[in-house]
Amino acid sequence: MLQFDQQGAKVAAHYNTTSSTLKPLQEKYPSQLILIQADVTSESAVANLFAQLTSKDFHIQVIVLNHGFWPTTDVPMADMALAQWESTIAINLTSNFMLARGYLQGLRKMSDSQKEFASIISVGSTAGKVGEANHADYSSAKSGMMYGFTLSLKNEIVKIAPRGRANCVAPGWVKTPMAEEALKDPAVVYRSIATTPVKKFALPEDVAHQIVILASPVVSGHVSGEVIMVAGGMEGRLLNLPEDVELPP
Repeated sequence: MLQFDQQGAKVAAHYNTTSSTLKPLQEKYPSQLILIQADVTSESAVANLFAQLTSKDFHIQVIVLNHGFWPTTDVPMADMALAQWESTIAINLTSNFMLARGYLQGLRKMSDSQKEFASIISVGSTAGKVGEANHADYSSAKSGMMYGFTLSLKNEIVKIAPRGRANCVAPGWVKTPMAEEALKDPAVVYRSIATTPVKKFALPEDVAHQIVILASPVVSGHVSGEVIMVAGGMEGRLLNLPEDVELPP
């Protein structure tokens, strides 16, 4: 929100069940921030989300698909319940399909000048690039977002908005409440930092800056279909700690 505010943008922010973290921002930017509640796994709720914005004469030129859910419990694929798989895919992939579809339908009704700013920015993950053992549901959803979803959208959006673009930002570990518990584990921290040249975790601002850059038709007007890794140069997964490896004689 802060980065888009600095660019003079009006923002509609979605929340699932509670707006407590967004309320301070709305109080600070009452004329620039609209809060919209929706369960984005529900087709009717997503349709109502766009209907509410239309009723407020709010036209979405740039959409950022940044919601997501990472199951905190390690579950090998051999033991994963179908319900968990379907839930993770619904939250991280299917919901983004419904949001992108609603956005494109609204884009059709915009003027040519409004369409000049058309941009879809999704949020992937390093898990979508290199996989993540015991989280195959999450990594599969993110991989779908980063590649099949983004690469298809870049070719479809231009049929509606000739200069429209679709890109994806893919961070590694980010210091957020969702990751807080996992990052208390020294083994998790070591495995991540050991493969990251800059030897630190991203902050939410690091991801937000890249999103704003991709949203700009001035700075990124010729950038489409790209996955921007925001992971400090992460090489991949460190699968074993030194004590896990038995070196040959």
